[in-house]
Amino acid sequence: MKALLALLPPLLLLSVPPCSHQATGIRGDALEKSCLQLPLDCDDIYAQGYQADGVYLIYPSGPSVPVPVFCDMTTEGGRWTVFQKRFNGSVSFFRGWNDYKLGFGRADGEYWLGKAGARRAGAHLTASQGSTEQLPAPPGLQNIHLLTLKQKYELRVDLEDFENNTAYAKYADFSISPNAVSAEEDGYTLYVAGFEDGGAGDSLSYHSGQKFSTFDRDQDLFVQNCAALSSGAFWFRSCHFANLNGFYLGGSHLSYANGINWAQWKGFYYSLKRTEMKIRRA
Repeated sequence: MKALLALLPPLLLLSVPPCSHQATGIRGDALEKSCLQLPLDCDDIYAQGYQADGVYLIYPSGPSVPVPVFCDMTTEGGRWTVFQKRFNGSVSFFRGWNDYKLGFGRADGEYWLGKAGARRAGAHLTASQGSTEQLPAPPGLQNIHLLTLKQKYELRVDLEDFENNTAYAKYADFSISPNAVSAEEDGYTLYVAGFEDGGAGDSLSYHSGQKFSTFDRDQDLFVQNCAALSSGAFWFRSCHFANLNGFYLGGSHLSYANGINWAQWKGFYYSLKRTEMKIRRA
């Protein structure tokens, strides 16, 4: 198994080949095991003995396509595979279709699940494993689809404002285009159900059944392009109650509904400080 484990400071990424003992220097709660099955998600990582928050490699597309992902191993029992993370505005999320399909950012920073973190992380891998620079491009939205196709997942959305208040929303059922022959042709349609309130209110059920939209691929139900109007990319309807990929506007803003908005908690004129979208097996 190969795993990337975040040790801060500084960030130290270690990778381990299949059927060998773990490399020295991994944290004490990472057990020495051999011939482990390549992990599909952070549930598998956790089951293999890695129970510290950090960056690991998962293999939703098969053994030849490792994908770096941040695993939240502490929130509500851990095992969360984080596919969207924002906390400081260092990465622009106002991007086109290909970026969201392929992924961008880094798993140890702000990111949308996909290839970019894998390629950049290559420089930190141990010399014996070589660089991941030449790895095939694992699609971001496609990876989320593949995960939810193979297992049943719940979704948790963690939110924080600039006054250090936190809240979350949970959904017992989460999937992306579960019945589609081609998920991309289906628009990576969102399905969520079974809302549980953690103080944030339900801003996502409105989006269930909607295709993913970007400024260069308008798939919403509104007469105008919701992604362009909202300065983001999301499963827009007409247009949104959640805009977690909007502009990082740093709290209260005068512009309408184009920040990192979760309307049922902070309305359309407040851009959140931190958001994480994460899934684990139900």
